[in-house]
Amino acid sequence: MMFSLDEFVATLSNTQPPVNVNVYLKALWYDKKGDWEKAHDLIEDIPEKKASWIHAYLHRKQGDQWNADYWYNRAGHPSSTLSLEDEWKTIVKHLLEEV
Repeated sequence: MMFSLDEFVATLSNTQPPVNVNVYLKALWYDKKGDWEKAHDLIEDIPEKKASWIHAYLHRKQGDQWNADYWYNRAGHPSSTLSLEDEWKTIVKHLLEEV
């Protein structure tokens, strides 16, 4: 099943993430539900650029800009100047378009 951004956001009213989404979207789902630790745990050991981008976003959200900048660099993305909300949406949209 493919989601639009709005459909993905609508799943946030559930108690569990959709079963048919990848680990990256699950991490972002948990982050949006307020479980930063679960989101971080899901992606911290994945050596791919998508995981590094999410990792960067999470550390930026945490207020650790130095660490965020490190992960943005690993992801091949410049440090974000978007609001956290807009960056979350940008990453989710990007991941949903890959499916």
